[in-house]
Amino acid sequence: MAAAVLEVEVVGAGGAGVREAVDEQVYLSELAPEERWRVEHAQMHAKHKGHEAMHAEMVLILIATLVVAQLLLVQWKQRHPRSYNMVTLFQMWIVPVYFTVKLHWWRFLGIWVLFSLVTAFITFRATRKPLEQTTPRLVYKWFLLLYKMSYATGIVGYIAVMFTLFGLNLLFRIKPEDAMDFGISLLFYGLYYGVLGRDFAEMCADYMASTIGFYSASGMPTKHLSDSVCAVCGQPIFVDVNEEGIIENTYRLSCNHVFHEFCIRGWCIVGKKQTCPYCKEKVDLKRMFSNPWERPHVMYGQLLDWLRYLVAWQPVIIGLVQGINYCLGLE
Repeated sequence: MAAAVLEVEVVGAGGAGVREAVDEQVYLSELAPEERWRVEHAQMHAKHKGHEAMHAEMVLILIATLVVAQLLLVQWKQRHPRSYNMVTLFQMWIVPVYFTVKLHWWRFLGIWVLFSLVTAFITFRATRKPLEQTTPRLVYKWFLLLYKMSYATGIVGYIAVMFTLFGLNLLFRIKPEDAMDFGISLLFYGLYYGVLGRDFAEMCADYMASTIGFYSASGMPTKHLSDSVCAVCGQPIFVDVNEEGIIENTYRLSCNHVFHEFCIRGWCIVGKKQTCPYCKEKVDLKRMFSNPWERPHVMYGQLLDWLRYLVAWQPVIIGLVQGINYCLGLE
């Protein structure tokens, strides 16, 4: 009998706790968003009150892990760049998909699938032997198009964010949260696919250049380059350096080797190749960019290099920190 009474009391206490939790949720749902945020913020502070020492220890673990991870990544990149680039590319490709599926961002997932299919076909064409003559230009056209689209998308997203911060969205009767979501989404699309496009272009550029035969890792060309043949795409050059072409011009590097302007721009910017494809001499980008509006493209490429670390390795480092905190019993 006593046991039954005790069980009833326990169940009653548990039921009371459940009722209190339900009442609290109902109470929070009735509040305005600002008031609900204030209440939840106050509850979080009350829950973590007295844990200052634990929080300080967690911050130290985070800082130490960031420093050690950065040193290890730098050493890995310097000693084994090929494996580092391949692992980084895989993480850049797969990590955002995990968060996309978890948060039900189906629009991003659809664009990601389309990008993956087209890039997989382009990469497949770039890795075939023997290499078809039309493949190099096809590859460079796709990645240069992707580069320009990502650049334009990122610029539009940045402008939308700035318009929202200055309140100009009200002129078009657009809510601030909608305008900010639109700008941040476009900015993320532009930066993310810009990074992926550059990394895939790097891989395809190395493979195609070695397959064509004018470029090798040792720096010694494996076959003679004719003055009328472009070393990047292997196609004849019909337009003289001093002539104005209808579709594209011909560009001469400081080493006097001649290339299609479209090909050498893809080689230098999209494929991140700063050397001549034939003799590996340093390419002077300042001479190449006669149009001042194109100079920011190089700075944009440096921004993408920084974002690669943020997207590919930052989630891994944060997950490692959480694992360390869990093993040490820190919450």
